[in-house]
Amino acid sequence: MRDLVDSGSLLELRANFGAGILTAFARMEGRPVGLIANNPKHLGGAIDAVAADKAARFMQLCNAHGLPIVALCDTPGFMVGPQIEAQAQVRHVCRMFLVASHLRVPYFCVVLRKGYGLGAMAMAAGGFEAPVFTVAWPTGEFGAMGLEGAVRLGYRKELEAAPEGAARDQLFEQLVAQQYESGEAINMAQTLEIDAVIDPADTRAWLVRGLASCAGTQDPTTNYVDAW
Repeated sequence: MRDLVDSGSLLELRANFGAGILTAFARMEGRPVGLIANNPKHLGGAIDAVAADKAARFMQLCNAHGLPIVALCDTPGFMVGPQIEAQAQVRHVCRMFLVASHLRVPYFCVVLRKGYGLGAMAMAAGGFEAPVFTVAWPTGEFGAMGLEGAVRLGYRKELEAAPEGAARDQLFEQLVAQQYESGEAINMAQTLEIDAVIDPADTRAWLVRGLASCAGTQDPTTNYVDAW
């Protein structure tokens, strides 16, 4: 995140809570923004209950003070399983969608690598079409869920029909490769699922232009900070 913002302007919030999501205030060309980013060093970037809570509350804070939000997405989705469900996971992650639906500030999404499932939708304020723009690095990967799992579920009959052993393994690998190819960032842009695939070196320039294009267009009922 430091490379995207003005030097010395990054201020991380709640660093010791919800390690799966990073939240921070910063400036870009002097404009104040809120930053949300997945942390792939914690649970591979998957969003658990506390991370979802942290993200939702941060979005509320930015909305209350008129701060545009920049989301850096790299998530395989929401955490699942009996242990996480015992923490009321569904209730917590739904807060991200609920808060996003009430945002009155500009929202921008950059997919750095993984953009899977509802977790990616939540990072994009409810869907890739919701932000002012959603762009991806060439490393972007997209899918409704983890692609290996998607193949096992979606092609179960085909896999069961193949002879067990090397033939079935080869078919599985072929189907997974097809899913990865379909989910490449360039293919997502070609089918208008996202707005563009960009050079990582141009990320800051894209965000600065996006922020400039939205200046002065926000809901006047919002209590904007003077700097914006």
